[in-house]
Amino acid sequence: MSGTVLPIPGFLSERLLAYEEVSIKTRRNGKPLVLGKKPPSGSVILQSNDYLSISTHPRILQAQISRLEQGCNEMVMSAVFLHEGSDKSLFENAMAEFAGFDSAILCQSGWAANVGLMQTIADQHTPVYIDFFSHMSLWEGVKTSGAPFYAFMHNDSDHLEKLVKQHGQGIIVVDSLYSTTGDIAPLTEIIDIANRYNCLSLVDESHSLGTHGPKGSGLVASLGLTDRVHFITGSLAKAFAGRAGIILAPKRFAQYYPYAAFPAIFSSALLPHEIAGLSATLEVIIEGDDRRKKLHDHSDFLRSGLDALGYSIVSQSQIISLEPGSEPQMEILRDALEDHNIFGSVFCAPATPKNRSLMRFSLNSSMDKTELQQVLDVCQIIREEAGMWEWKSTKRKKLTGESRACSL
Repeated sequence: MSGTVLPIPGFLSERLLAYEEVSIKTRRNGKPLVLGKKPPSGSVILQSNDYLSISTHPRILQAQISRLEQGCNEMVMSAVFLHEGSDKSLFENAMAEFAGFDSAILCQSGWAANVGLMQTIADQHTPVYIDFFSHMSLWEGVKTSGAPFYAFMHNDSDHLEKLVKQHGQGIIVVDSLYSTTGDIAPLTEIIDIANRYNCLSLVDESHSLGTHGPKGSGLVASLGLTDRVHFITGSLAKAFAGRAGIILAPKRFAQYYPYAAFPAIFSSALLPHEIAGLSATLEVIIEGDDRRKKLHDHSDFLRSGLDALGYSIVSQSQIISLEPGSEPQMEILRDALEDHNIFGSVFCAPATPKNRSLMRFSLNSSMDKTELQQVLDVCQIIREEAGMWEWKSTKRKKLTGESRACSL
């Protein structure tokens, strides 16, 4: 084989050079901002979305192994060719019952679920009202549908209602629990608006399915809104610790979707051993009240501790973020934390606005108070080094506190 390298056309070379100038050469370690050090043994790692700590649960692993050992011919094909009674349809029935919906649609990922759903329910004549901080997969779905869209200010029900009054009946799209900041949508108010103006409602529960609600059935269920929401979507790569997505939908729509949504038609279905693992995972999640309680207790403890240290925390969940703001400030914070063996996840553009980078701590139920206290101790030590008192988020918190004090 020849060692000759095919030359890259100039237009692509220019794009790569521009990326390297902005995202590589400006970094202190010569790597993309999201890549810091490799965690050494004994580090506190707050990067996983396995919130209930079940990715290596023996029942889940054994379900996958047993299915593989059956030696069946796992057909690699689009799910449109699968009949009722398949492993896929049985899991969908179980998920629908779990969430209190008529039907469920298993997808290849949460991204595929959101893009495919938006493609099938929206068009160029359907206005979409979407929270500014909604997941990128929802934004990509809106783009794919060609629908006119109107972003409303984050968690601002009044702004949403103003837009709906101005532009008319359409689709309202929100996350239940936002993946960058960990705050929770005012779902009752938003669904009230959707029903009052006869709009379709879509709630992405990727980060709340499994962790919130009765038996982990989500925030929509916990608020008694299941019968008032048209669609719920979710990634099963979070609390479900798998690699799939789900759409909870009315039965009539579920029968139509597989033959209309491009991700369903033009992608291969999940394999039987993968579905066997998800089925076992659902059972573990339903039985996981103790895990959920530990997770929420851990979250309350760390949020309260960080707030007391002066950090601006908007989280209401197991996702807790520090907001240094600019990317250079994020580098300083990342390195300060990692120098003390605390590893979170850096969120920067395009996951966040350019000047609103975040350090996300994702908690899990298997952590102990010693680890959580270690995080707090380090966050106290590095405040000056990281410049925390000068962050815009810190100053906003101080101003908000002063305003509240003046109003008393």
